[in-house]
Amino acid sequence: MMPLVCLWRTRGILQPEHQSDTQKKDGLSRSVGAWAQPYAGQDRCPRYMEIRPIQFDEGSLRNYEALFAACFPPSDKFGVQALRWLYTQNPAGQAVGFDAWEGDTLAAHYVCVPALISHEGQSRRMLLSLNTATHPTFQGRGLFTKLAQTTYESAASLGFDAIHGVANANSTPGFIKKLGFQLVQPLEARVGLGSLRVDRQRLSDGAQFQRIWQLDHLRWRCANPVNAIRARSQNGCSQFLAPAKGHLLPVYAQLEEPGLADAAASRQAVASPARLFLGLYPKDACRYERYVEIPRKLRPSPLNFIFLPLQTHVPPLKTGAVQFSFLDFDAY
Repeated sequence: MMPLVCLWRTRGILQPEHQSDTQKKDGLSRSVGAWAQPYAGQDRCPRYMEIRPIQFDEGSLRNYEALFAACFPPSDKFGVQALRWLYTQNPAGQAVGFDAWEGDTLAAHYVCVPALISHEGQSRRMLLSLNTATHPTFQGRGLFTKLAQTTYESAASLGFDAIHGVANANSTPGFIKKLGFQLVQPLEARVGLGSLRVDRQRLSDGAQFQRIWQLDHLRWRCANPVNAIRARSQNGCSQFLAPAKGHLLPVYAQLEEPGLADAAASRQAVASPARLFLGLYPKDACRYERYVEIPRKLRPSPLNFIFLPLQTHVPPLKTGAVQFSFLDFDAY
């Protein structure tokens, strides 16, 4: 079960009036209330940092919205409507994550969302690492690492098999060195025209990791309230597009089952033949005809696919064995 609440020491010192003889000797807290993080200029002992599971009520969602607003430029993807859709309406399950609180102040927030994954031919429940934010006042105290570790421990106890995610160049080293993630490979970033030329047999044979898009899961994904996905069946496959650089250059994903698009999305795809592909295919499964690679110096930040097994029966991923697209994470 997910713990209700725990107290955690951020990077700071023990307040002398709270130290027992044992704590003074070995520097370890063994009782509730022992640890506290002092602020510069504060003479009194501050409140304890509490690590609590995320909540889904309206007030909690508004707290998350306010935290994101304090950390990042304005974005509808961090509004209450989008958070409610992402955290509570996913057919694969509600979000899993933890918050750090200093008294009545939300200091940090970390969330993963469930996904059904085909891993080595078996259907497995995994989590996609997504939203994280630490209020500027509380940055530099290791809160993200603590929340992530607590989330992964809870996820493992809940039966999830692994965590996967997309990390930019700045965050990748922290995921690898502090949290033990595997850097699988960088995402492809290409622009081109029309559909992708996919070898379905090589895709089937070579995909060690692949999202299972059941129809209700796909309908939910296409109903993103801040960036709805358009879809159509064409050239024997299902094509999905969402605005990236406006409608003239939509981001593009392709599933090889032709009937999925018509059943999953109520809007037809935009007519622009120019497309952005951001994702991965197993080695030799996609030839990327009519698509050219975006030079790294022109990308805002290279993106890396990362993976962390939570159970002993789940092996690491092989390079060149992943199918992944914008449908599978939250870039658009």
